[in-house]
Formats: sequence, structure tokens, C-alpha cells
Amino acid sequence: VQLQAYGGGLVQPGGFRRLCCVVSGATLKDNGIGWFREAPGKEREAVSCISNEYGSIKYAPSVKGRFSISRDDAKNTVHLQMNNLKPEDTAVYYCSVLTTTGLWFWGQGTQVTVSS
Repeated sequence: VQLQAYGGGLVQPGGFRRLCCVVSGATLKDNGIGWFREAPGKEREAVSCISNEYGSIKYAPSVKGRFSISRDDAKNTVHLQMNNLKPEDTAVYYCSVLTTTGLWFWGQGTQVTVSS
């Protein structure tokens, strides 16, 4: 399973960014998919995820109402639309797949920096 995340960059506070993760080797609709982030000096945290069984969606409290995750089954990709970005959203963002066998696969990460 391979994941390629892109879309990061520098954005001003209050701005928006759309991240994309292209997955190969696993069918997203059959597996769980999520976005995580890791800020300097902090542990990696879950941002948002879509479950494999019912497609239920969850968000971290810190991003709820600002971020939106979506899955494109035709392209086997997952997006993270990030609106009203704040400096505390600055982090390396990773996409990850959780297979039905309980294995985690990670992409290489994409840096998002929110600064004026």
C-alpha cells in the first residue's frame, strides 16, 4: 500500500488549503482512511477519519466546523479541506490507511504552515 499526500504550503491565518492523498494498493472504500498531523514538539494527533464499514466520519474537536474530509472512490483518493486556518494548525499532515487486517500504512507527509 502506498500513499502520496500533497497540497501543503504556506497560508495566512483565516485562509484555506486543500490536501489530497492518492492511495494505491488498497481500495479506500474497503478500508479506513484518515488524516493526522504532527506539530514541532508535539505528538502526532488524529485530525479526521472515515471508517471502512459505514463511512462514518469523525473530526478532532480542534478542527470540527473548519475542516472537511471527503473520499473519491473513483480516484481512490481522500481530501482534507481546511478552512479558517489558524497558526496552531501548523504541522506536517499525514494520510493513513487502516486495513481490515489491522495494518497501518502512512504517506510521507505534507507541511502546512499558517503564518502571516
